[in-house]
Amino acid sequence: MKSFNFTITDELGIHARPAGLLVKLAGGYQSDISIVKDGKSANAKRIMALMSLSATKGTEITIQVEGPDEDEAAKAVEEFLKANL
Repeated sequence: MKSFNFTITDELGIHARPAGLLVKLAGGYQSDISIVKDGKSANAKRIMALMSLSATKGTEITIQVEGPDEDEAAKAVEEFLKANL
């Protein structure tokens, strides 16, 4: 399993546009990708799960990736977060 932390810098936090793009990105990988905030985990392939985290600017989240393509998926998600959140 790969995991890393990320602090959200976007003024609006995780909102509909980047959440939708993240779901699309995550859906392209076989690995399970989860976003964890304050002990609550959300499947990154489900937009409503991501939105339910209510992750705002300054929130630290943990991304956990597990599966056959976890190295590639973790790198792609990290790059996406840096560019969009």
